[in-house]
Amino acid sequence: MLVFRKWFLALALVTLTVAVASAQPAFQCVANAGVPPLVRSEGIAELTGDLVLNCNNGTPTALGGLVPQVNVQIFLNTNITSKVDSNDYSEALLMIDEPTAAEQVICAAGAACPTITGWPTAPNLVYKQHVSGEVTYRPSNVWQGRKGAENSIVWLGVPIDAPGSNFTRIIRITNVRANANQLGVSSTLVPSQIIAYISATGTTSVPINNPQQTVAWIQTGLSFSVRKQNGDSGSVTLLQCAGSTDSRKDLFTDPTKTDKYCYNGRLRYEENFATAFKTRFALNGYLSGPDQNNPGTIYNGSESGFFSNSSGWLQVAGAPAGQATQGTRLRAQFNNIPAGVRMYVSVNNAPTTTGGIARLVNTAADGSGAYSATPASGSTTSCSDWSANVSGVGGGREIAEIPIFGGTATAVWEVINTDALTVQRLEFGYLVAYVANTANSLPGLGTVTVNGSFAPISTVTKMSAYAPLPRFADTSSATKVWVMDQCMTNLLFPFVTNQAGFDTGMVIANTTMDPWGHSTESGTCELNYYGNTNGGAAPPKQTSAAVPAGDHLIWGLSSGVTLGIAPTQGFQGYIIARCKFRFGHGFAFISDYGNTKTAQGYLALILDKAMNRDDVSTSENLGQ
Repeated sequence: MLVFRKWFLALALVTLTVAVASAQPAFQCVANAGVPPLVRSEGIAELTGDLVLNCNNGTPTALGGLVPQVNVQIFLNTNITSKVDSNDYSEALLMIDEPTAAEQVICAAGAACPTITGWPTAPNLVYKQHVSGEVTYRPSNVWQGRKGAENSIVWLGVPIDAPGSNFTRIIRITNVRANANQLGVSSTLVPSQIIAYISATGTTSVPINNPQQTVAWIQTGLSFSVRKQNGDSGSVTLLQCAGSTDSRKDLFTDPTKTDKYCYNGRLRYEENFATAFKTRFALNGYLSGPDQNNPGTIYNGSESGFFSNSSGWLQVAGAPAGQATQGTRLRAQFNNIPAGVRMYVSVNNAPTTTGGIARLVNTAADGSGAYSATPASGSTTSCSDWSANVSGVGGGREIAEIPIFGGTATAVWEVINTDALTVQRLEFGYLVAYVANTANSLPGLGTVTVNGSFAPISTVTKMSAYAPLPRFADTSSATKVWVMDQCMTNLLFPFVTNQAGFDTGMVIANTTMDPWGHSTESGTCELNYYGNTNGGAAPPKQTSAAVPAGDHLIWGLSSGVTLGIAPTQGFQGYIIARCKFRFGHGFAFISDYGNTKTAQGYLALILDKAMNRDDVSTSENLGQ
């Protein structure tokens, strides 16, 4: 009996020792998103940061046994906009154990992927697993997702083996694009954020700590403004009658003309954070770029995500999964352009110390389409602050015409060089060419506005097979860029009277006929009266008939004139005349009746900006 008790105690101790030795901590994963990137609030298809699971412990599958399969699903707090094909298979990928480019083996959604069993007897492909301190391999470590809902992607039947206590299994989810515009910009000091939620369910339990992660912060990406040619903020005013003396007129008849002119103004696009402008590929590539297939690498300056150019790489809707369709594009849409003008823009931006370059490209009106550089049609020669050449891809002085359809013209530039560590500011020149034809009211009068935005503009806010990547909502507002104004001379007659025995005679000369070859302009004069009529109200304004070039409008307060100006007897005060021609001059003569006692004459003051006759932007000013 004593012997039996001794053997029973020894057996119990052995059993307890074996149980303690074989016990393993439970399989556990911890989610993290690293440092979430900034994404543009204008963006509909913004790349979010990778979501990563670090998994430890558990009991690895025994030799020959099937590795448990898990359905991994993510949800965002906004629409997912990654590319999908016609069967809803996505470019979003799940990778296991950070496979290098040489190790990556894809399990495409819908395909019969190899069965994964525990601990193969020989190295086989690239699903890594530590076994007794060594690394062995298993097939398929890159898995393609599928649309689950508008805000969800699922990876079905992913074999996830517990790594044991000596190894960490890494599960990475990448190429997830999101509709940042749907969430907008926060009104508080804390920016809006894109949040991802992850779950893993299947034939094994995969507990996940911290399943909710911030994968992007949202900030407005672009600031746009209109500048004058000297860089000051504001629009410019052009005169209808000035085209015949403006050297830009040559471009109206000959778009290839090179002449001594510069741009009318500038369009300024500025990043609000240093990675808002991106090239299509890393290393400033815009037609083709090297593979971006190193797990965990941040390709900050690229619109493309994780992709490969290799022939075996996963294709989604005819393009490599993860590859963008274009780099960041900047769009200018000019609106309300009057008849009788042609518009040009610079092929490249003006040079900047940051070195960013964008190139004018041929696109659809919304800014979409494959990269196709717009050839220059001519060049400027007198823009001292615009480089003749920008890094060998065309000069800031080179120009190209943008066609006008129904009063609208669109220019689109694609970023082909940028610096992810510098806030970029890109400026493009615009130029208006026309020939004066005032007899036929050409060019037309009006205010032209411009909308500056990212491009392509899109209303596709969900996953799509063919919508461009990236794409943007049009959040821009119309900004006045230039005005086609009528040629005017504004004259002030500071004192006139037809009271107390006095009368005033006035004359306005239309001196547009001159020996310098300016256009001859014919126009009416509007007379505005300010003062009183024998103590009562001033007379209403009057408009004369057209005053021919080289002729005069002559009238008196008591007698009027033959060009339609009626007498304004008893008036005393001042008159502002607005004449629809340049180079008008006025003279007034005050005297008593009969000119027997007092007489005084003076030149009318010209109220317009100072200029000389070689300037074409405003009227003359003799009041300075």
